[in-house]
Amino acid sequence: MTQTTEAPTVVPERRRRRIHRAWFVAAVTFVTIIGAAAFRSLPGLLIDPLHQEYGWSRGTIGAAVSINLALYGLTAPFAAALMDRFGIRRVVAVALTVIAIGSGLTVWMTAVWQLLLCWGLLVGLGSGSMALAFAATVTNRWFTERRGLVSGILTAASASGQLIFLPLLSWMVTRHDWRPAAVTVALAALAVVPFVWLLLRDHPADVGLKPYGAREFVPKPPPVTGAARRAVTVLLSAVRTGPFWLLAGTFAICGASTNGLVQTHFVPAAHDHGMPVTAAASLLAVIGVFDVVGTIASGWFTDRFEPRRLLAVYYALRGVSLLFLPMLLAPTVHPPMIFFIVFYGLDWVATVPPTLALCREQYGDDSAIVFGWVLASHQVGAALVAFLGGVARDLSGSYDVVWYASGALCAAAALMALVIRRRPRTPADAIPAVA
Repeated sequence: MTQTTEAPTVVPERRRRRIHRAWFVAAVTFVTIIGAAAFRSLPGLLIDPLHQEYGWSRGTIGAAVSINLALYGLTAPFAAALMDRFGIRRVVAVALTVIAIGSGLTVWMTAVWQLLLCWGLLVGLGSGSMALAFAATVTNRWFTERRGLVSGILTAASASGQLIFLPLLSWMVTRHDWRPAAVTVALAALAVVPFVWLLLRDHPADVGLKPYGAREFVPKPPPVTGAARRAVTVLLSAVRTGPFWLLAGTFAICGASTNGLVQTHFVPAAHDHGMPVTAAASLLAVIGVFDVVGTIASGWFTDRFEPRRLLAVYYALRGVSLLFLPMLLAPTVHPPMIFFIVFYGLDWVATVPPTLALCREQYGDDSAIVFGWVLASHQVGAALVAFLGGVARDLSGSYDVVWYASGALCAAAALMALVIRRRPRTPADAIPAVA
């Protein structure tokens, strides 16, 4: 009887799966946006202290915030084009430095024009280069898969920064003065610059990699000259299409009902009803907690569901919540107010991932710059309401009319989102984008 000997089974050595460099770039971008988010947390805390110290009207202070918000948006498309010309690292490092200078100089201001220059112009220009166009550029260059999820995570970074800085800055303003808070903003911006310069990379080809999810290696494109001309050319092309106006209109209402209204005026409005500033700022920070959850979830939904319908649902729910807010403001925090904060926080910037997806669908390689212009409309809407909200409070002694008007605008935005036409599919659409 012949005995057979089986050959030993060779177990191949398990390959260690390395994390793609794109996720490290996304992590650095996340930390950078968190560090820069300090300046987003301060304007609403400055209105009452500056009014009391200098006697400036809330409308005047709101004008500085309006310039800041408008430049935050109007700079974004040019910043996206500058990133194509000079690289992400250089543009972001310079932007953070400008934010630090503008915020730091405010501690010596004694006149309104200095507030407009420092907090309006300098911080506005710097923050515009750190706008969501930065996140869009990183997402488009480094990812061809999971773009919705990544854009949601990077969008949530701003809310995470608000969560970190709002309680600290409100405590400083209440216990000490607004000046230490302004210095903290400047230092936070400067602290991020080394991370950007040492760890951020402009393109996957810089480290010899394919974008995450890409099938083929993508060479780094040559620097694009004429950044300003390209931004304007892309705008002139986009304004001839209907989807651009619908996206810009809905995003303008998004900015009006978030940055312009709640972020700027919620703290002073709650204080009008007897709520302590620290308590109101803490509620605003809690919005940031749920904003992180809502935005990441929205990115996940955007990868799986129709972005037009998502936008319609988000705007409709936001409008309903704003209509109830005037009835919820009180001297103390009560359960219905907490419910509003949670509900509103989940919806705060959940609109960004589906809006980004629609820009990519409609405008392809120019989508980051187009989104920059759409973001500009977001900030123009925010700027108008930041100013008009202060004027309404000066004239009527109440913010109620602003809450109701914003709720009605959100209903209009929901209808606008539903009528954005779908881009006809072509054979090229079946191939994953690699740019």
